Amino acid sequence: MRLQKFLAHAGVASRRASEELITAGRVQVNGKTVTELGTKVFPNRDAIRVDGSLLRSMEPKVYYLVNKPVGYVTTAKDPQGRPTVLDLVNVKERVYPVGRLDYDSEGLVLLTNDGDVAYAMTHPGHMVTKHYLVEVKGVPSARAIKSLTKGVWLSDGKTSPAQVKIVSTGSDRAVLQMTIHEGRNRQIRRMCQTVGHPVLRLKRFEMGPLDLEGLGLGEFRALRVAEVRQLQELARQAQQEKGKLSRPRRRRR
Repeated sequence: MRLQKFLAHAGVASRRASEELITAGRVQVNGKTVTELGTKVFPNRDAIRVDGSLLRSMEPKVYYLVNKPVGYVTTAKDPQGRPTVLDLVNVKERVYPVGRLDYDSEGLVLLTNDGDVAYAMTHPGHMVTKHYLVEVKGVPSARAIKSLTKGVWLSDGKTSPAQVKIVSTGSDRAVLQMTIHEGRNRQIRRMCQTVGHPVLRLKRFEMGPLDLEGLGLGEFRALRVAEVRQLQELARQAQQEKGKLSRPRRRRR
């Protein structure tokens, strides 16, 4: 098994973050530091350590939903010492958050140690939708809404088209429902700022097949069997698609 895949399956981090750990020289195999991606390991035979801590063989896959309040970061650790979403859960397994939800936002966060599911849920090519309720300053015009739905230019390029509708309006603010499938840093906030309507409050209430129904702010729960099956099916499809893309084409004679 490739080392980065083992790290993801062992619940250390996502596949991409595991690659960063390897290239940073923080992973040792049988006492030797490994920095080359794609290094093959035998999980039940090799001694694999991250920052000196020995990893156990692959743990059973687990999946939890958290309704994150404002004031928590969606990382396993924070250099600034701020609370993380892991502080909201009391579980024995080592899990990590899937995708981004910034410090000032609230709502649905998936925690798991399943690297394949994390990959399927976050890769923009898999078109996993994320639904938000967004309170903005001012009432957007039809032109502003159209701009959001067509995609707007940000510092890191143009966003993909979004689904946007006005849920309610007040004298100086409005609530929008927005649906995107990308996961750029603070994307919703930057999109709304670009069209002249800064975000006052942002809540993610649905991601792929998962929603917050019955889950209070700051609470968490294990996923139901049907939900796990849906995520695993997404992961299976993602791996099949990945295999097609990496398969060399035959030359025509």
